[in-house]
Amino acid sequence: MTMKNDAARRLPAEWENGRAVLLSWPHAGTDWNYMLEQAQDCYYEMVKAIAPHARILIVAPDTAPVKARLSGIEGKGIFYFDVPTNDTWIRDFGPITVEDSSGKSVACDFGFNGWGGKFRSDLDNAVNRHLKDAGMIRCGCDDQNSFILEGGSIESDGQGTILTTASCLLTPTRNASMTKEDIEAKLCDTLGARKILWLDKGEILGDDTDGHIDTIARLAPHDTILYCTKGNNESDPQDNALGGVGESLSRMQSAAGLPYNLIGIPMPSPIYDPEDGHRLPATYANFLIINDAVILPTYGQPDNDRVAELCLRVAFPEHIIEKVDCRALIRQHGSLHCATMQIPDSVLNL
Repeated sequence: MTMKNDAARRLPAEWENGRAVLLSWPHAGTDWNYMLEQAQDCYYEMVKAIAPHARILIVAPDTAPVKARLSGIEGKGIFYFDVPTNDTWIRDFGPITVEDSSGKSVACDFGFNGWGGKFRSDLDNAVNRHLKDAGMIRCGCDDQNSFILEGGSIESDGQGTILTTASCLLTPTRNASMTKEDIEAKLCDTLGARKILWLDKGEILGDDTDGHIDTIARLAPHDTILYCTKGNNESDPQDNALGGVGESLSRMQSAAGLPYNLIGIPMPSPIYDPEDGHRLPATYANFLIINDAVILPTYGQPDNDRVAELCLRVAFPEHIIEKVDCRALIRQHGSLHCATMQIPDSVLNL
């Protein structure tokens, strides 16, 4: 945990209004190829849930069939941009948009190396540059590509506090030459961080990201944190992995020096891949907050899904809760938040 001086930039909280959503559509050239229809069905449901609440920009190598598939969905507007992509997890390669000291938006183009070199990422890493060059983003675009930073690895309260995990940001496969202090300084310079909270507990089994914060704990309005809680099965390695998360968060304080209001979200019952039996990283923490709605991933478990929804209603009493079955998404080790990226609606030149 560290305090920094006021910075010239501000990373808005996800719950601030006036946001659009970026999506990267699954196609045959992605790892979804073996179950492409199921993946595209899930993305269809995501678009249908988001469309009443925000404009959507969908990127893909060929968006013509996507446009035909989504033609019956009504809402704020769906737009399309043809660009080569490796995969669909746009949370981690899409632009992270901050505000400068005058309140103008700046789209930061951080580097993406496939979660520490695990997967090919050259096309995804170039998407932001293509958006800028095509004039799809009308604000200034800040080239920070030499610094590896994924959107799912950070949470912001809009007031200068960043919540992250040491297991991800400090792994040597991302920014090997940088110390913890170097990384903190970079977050302060580029995102306007004044206080950085490091969570050093918890992991979601089956996760490829080295512990993205958006799978474990999420900031919410009124100094609230929603976090994944362990169950009561001592033989379950997932329960053991989550032990201590709540205690660690209870010791953290907001920028105002106040303790956080903690809301525990249960984990889904274990879900295993039907082909090889490995455990899949299902988590209810991977929800999207977009304008007047929260889009919750569900996993075909009515009781657990309902409890997760009730937890979100406590944290977001004025929001509409939309639900999307994300059992297909976790087959590729991500969920709903990973598949989306919010961006100020005003900066999209659509």
